[in-house]
Amino acid sequence: MSEEFFFYTKALSVGYHGTALVENIELKLKKGQILTLIGPNGAGKTTILRSIIGQLEPLRGAVFLDGRELGKISAGELAKKLSVVFTQRIRPEMMNCQQVVETGRYPYTGRFGILSDRDHQVVKESMELVKVSEIAGEPFEQISDGQRQLVMLARALSQEPEVIVLDEPTTFLDIRHKLEFLSVLQRLSKERGLSVILSLHELDLAERISDQIACIRGEQVDRTGAPEEIFTQGYIRKLYGIREGNYEERTNTAELPKQEGTPQVFVIGGNGTGTPVYRRLQRQGIPFATGILWENDLDYPAARSLAAEVVGEKAFYRVRENTMRRAKELIGGCREVICTLKPEAGGDLYPELLELMEYGKANCVFH
Repeated sequence: MSEEFFFYTKALSVGYHGTALVENIELKLKKGQILTLIGPNGAGKTTILRSIIGQLEPLRGAVFLDGRELGKISAGELAKKLSVVFTQRIRPEMMNCQQVVETGRYPYTGRFGILSDRDHQVVKESMELVKVSEIAGEPFEQISDGQRQLVMLARALSQEPEVIVLDEPTTFLDIRHKLEFLSVLQRLSKERGLSVILSLHELDLAERISDQIACIRGEQVDRTGAPEEIFTQGYIRKLYGIREGNYEERTNTAELPKQEGTPQVFVIGGNGTGTPVYRRLQRQGIPFATGILWENDLDYPAARSLAAEVVGEKAFYRVRENTMRRAKELIGGCREVICTLKPEAGGDLYPELLELMEYGKANCVFH
């Protein structure tokens, strides 16, 4: 085990005051890999992370790093191997951003905390990696929450760790900084062999960045594996106990509940052009049907979640007579047809779709 995996837990149980929250945790991570914990709020993700880094004493079991049990590694040595970025807002008084990053070098300095030329160089490189060099002299308390999170990442990197542990690190970041933040982690994992353990709420980002994902549900790690093993049809709905709306694992998109009832509008879409219309109709409370869509079409996942009825065909199949008949029946019962396909814009359309468009123009208000 220790030869194959750089980090692992063995029969780990975590919790508070002697009561286990999550039991028998078996996590495994090779050097240079990224492991992400996902699961509903309160499932125990933060508790697991705090136990991994030693802030909480495990109730049972142990955590191993590079073949050694964490509890048997001295604090000074561990600080050079493992760094932490948690979401709590720290309030260092009278410190600018560079000084905050410099505190990450304390495991390497003497008792007086005097930084060497090498320490200053590592701090500079860490801030450049995270793109916070331009705010180096600004008071840490006066920058935005997103900037603080980036500065704290630079601080963690300045420790030159072999493992970095992060608890919901993208919470305060806008989409640009989320992508930049995770890109830095991914690059360091591949180029420097940095092992990363983090928790995320953004499932689409977890699916993209992770080598391994651990799903926390109930009192256990419900499933672990590569993203393609986790994001299987219906599993995320089960993991999070989704009762309203739907989550589509193939596209990592969440949709609000469909409007039930007899379709009032028929949407002829495809290639992703129909999805914005589906969502607009859902917001307006209008039940609708859509088709003809092949199961591999970009619109199909949203259609299945939002439409009262989807007239579909299997991928790469020709349109069958009964499929065309059903689409025309639905159009006949609708007050209008919305077509998002534009034949005049160029590109070939299936003749069946052109036939359906002509039928809509002849029998409904057509847009």
